[in-house]
Amino acid sequence: MSYLDYNLRTTPTGLRKILHLNWALVLLICAVASAGFLMLYSVAGGSLTPWAEPQMKRFAAGMILMFIVAMIPLWFWRTMAVPAYLGSLVLLLAVEFFGETRMGAQRWVDLGFMRLQPSELTKITLVMMLAAYYDWLDIKKTSHPFWVALPVVLILLPTFLVIKQPDLGTSLLLVVGGGITMFVAGVHWLYFTVVTGLGAGLVTAVFTSRGTPWQLLKDYQYRRIDTFLDPSQDPLGAGYHITQSKIALGSGGWTGRGFMQGTQSRLNFLPEKQTDFIFTTLAEEFGFVGGFTLLSLYALIEIFCITSALRNRDRFGAILTLGIGATFFLFFAVNMSMVMGLAPVVGVPLPLVSYGGSAMLVLLGAFGLVQSAHVHRPRGSV
Repeated sequence: MSYLDYNLRTTPTGLRKILHLNWALVLLICAVASAGFLMLYSVAGGSLTPWAEPQMKRFAAGMILMFIVAMIPLWFWRTMAVPAYLGSLVLLLAVEFFGETRMGAQRWVDLGFMRLQPSELTKITLVMMLAAYYDWLDIKKTSHPFWVALPVVLILLPTFLVIKQPDLGTSLLLVVGGGITMFVAGVHWLYFTVVTGLGAGLVTAVFTSRGTPWQLLKDYQYRRIDTFLDPSQDPLGAGYHITQSKIALGSGGWTGRGFMQGTQSRLNFLPEKQTDFIFTTLAEEFGFVGGFTLLSLYALIEIFCITSALRNRDRFGAILTLGIGATFFLFFAVNMSMVMGLAPVVGVPLPLVSYGGSAMLVLLGAFGLVQSAHVHRPRGSV
């Protein structure tokens, strides 16, 4: 019996697929998104427009997408990994030549029916590609230098295209997310030790190159680093965002000022309050309790992803689930660290909470892949 015949015969059908869905994960996703709707309503001054209502519609469309993706057998997504990865590279190239520019960055491409940020899609297609690669590769070859070099190239190709946009935050997420996927696939830890050493050397080179003809980063990216190290250097300029963010976080205290009572967001002291800095609005209005509750919901989503992967005897499904879980973790970890001053401001949205169409749809599609791996895993692995 062929591999495809085996998958067709062992795939659950109809009502069984719906019953096998991880409904706890669905409820957690809805809970996090609802917190986002509430915050978008608040920052708009008690109005569903211009942010909460469109976000709700995108979430509804994304949930439909998630259920559709979940119902499709996992073997199909395995076969689609290479086309999806190549398609994301084509879209990144399209951004290079035909992309729209906003706020000094060329990151969007107009598809006619929507404006897509291909870098968001690439975060998931890269994980799909790596999962398919390690599912195909003999496990004994996982740490062989030649077979390690190939996935490194797969990671660096989209990273190079994204960093040219320029989008340093997303490029770092691609590298780290791809690296974590390689690690969970079984690549030896010594490779990551070497990469860490090279990373330290790169950081040194970045600082050394400043002001030279071969400067490695843009001037505004260096200003972000300066702001991260000492926001007080330019409190009304480059340091304004993080300074106001810290004020909002601190003023929330333990229980917050109350819903729609946050002065930093209500009086427009806090820039980008509906996107990258929305967590500070939540922390100001609901305090430490609200911030910890949201973080707990994120942690539970991660636990469900890890648990599902550990129970999955299908190598592709397990690596895919862990890779998507790692990417999701990087999303909220980097965003929260950024707004608290623990990391440079790199423009990473808070997943399922920040306003944005591409990130919402892509992330819910990714959770559809997680559900597909969960629904279609060999049932003897429960």
